[in-house]
Amino acid sequence: MCKIDLNSDLGESFGAYKIGLDDRIIPLVSSANVACGLHAGDPTVMSKTVALCKANGASIGAHPGFPDLQGFGRRNLNMAPADVKAMITYQIGALDAFCKSQGIVLRHVKPHGALYNMAAKDEKLSAAICEAVYEYNPGLILLGLSGSLMLSEAKKIGLPCACEVFADRAYEDDGSLVARTKPGAVIKDEDEAAARVIGMIKNGTVRSINGNEIELCPDSVCVHGDSEKALMFVEKIRGEFLKEGIEICPLHEIIK
Repeated sequence: MCKIDLNSDLGESFGAYKIGLDDRIIPLVSSANVACGLHAGDPTVMSKTVALCKANGASIGAHPGFPDLQGFGRRNLNMAPADVKAMITYQIGALDAFCKSQGIVLRHVKPHGALYNMAAKDEKLSAAICEAVYEYNPGLILLGLSGSLMLSEAKKIGLPCACEVFADRAYEDDGSLVARTKPGAVIKDEDEAAARVIGMIKNGTVRSINGNEIELCPDSVCVHGDSEKALMFVEKIRGEFLKEGIEICPLHEIIK
């Protein structure tokens, strides 16, 4: 039976502002990427999200981003690699404190938004992220875009890594994600998203926004938790996995 991780970016509420349906999505995914307070989330939200994951058996990963609450971490920032490395360490440590206090193990790290997309094509930025994760805990799994430089840099230093694909995002011909500012960047139909994901898993390919087939190597499928149809997407994908005999497992059971 084929095994795949189903993840979602969660814990992105802040103060009085609620984002996403974490309490309904967490029971349905195998891994949660939890915001660490710089692009979204706050200490109370982090604590509550960790507790929800523990109660529902969801594996926890840190989801560090640029210090950009106003832009939700989706604006490119020009930061020196050394500053990025320190910023990643800071955020992993913050979430790990909540994990340790609640007796649950932090399993992986997935950079967020603009940081994730920039690092996919920037060797120095990728190296800074990988070094931060490795020096904090070399057993953590780095979750990165399939075919990206982040995964190449992780392999160079012996950091466990996993290839991520996206259910709700369109792809460019080079395997990068289509910028959200472009038409068609976000997949809004749950049937289309599920069909694309099944194709990625079974065939290792997906059709780009230009109609070309590109190769992927999926270990984990992401549904963005802030999407208005996130719950519907997760439910649909889970149902299709069941039909196709695809087993949903957390990353640490797939990447060994």
